[in-house]
Amino acid sequence: QARLVESGGGLVQAGGSLRLTCQVSGRIFSGYIMSWFRQAPGKEREFVAGIRWEGESTSYRDSVKGRFTISRDSAKNAVYLYMDSLKPEDTAVYYCATGTPRILEDTRQYITWGQGTQVTVSS
Repeated sequence: QARLVESGGGLVQAGGSLRLTCQVSGRIFSGYIMSWFRQAPGKEREFVAGIRWEGESTSYRDSVKGRFTISRDSAKNAVYLYMDSLKPEDTAVYYCATGTPRILEDTRQYITWGQGTQVTVSS
């Protein structure tokens, strides 16, 4: 089973940028989806972006379209989330997850999760 480790979080001012990395160890099957979720204090975990482990198809939640970009590097076994024009409402713990979800936003359909990385955006 794969293991996921996130990194790259931190404190940034509004309008700034961060790049999150999800380092994958173990095997990811070709049909798997790699997704980023986030969870703010007192709120449910929400889908941010997803990408196929093999392929270019991507998906984003509306509030991050045009600001966030998900990509993956199969040779490095890593998935990235580039976050630009950050807003205070982007503050959350960001998680990487993988599985074969029929509904990308459904956390129950993911089989492996990382431990999360904190992103804090100050106003």
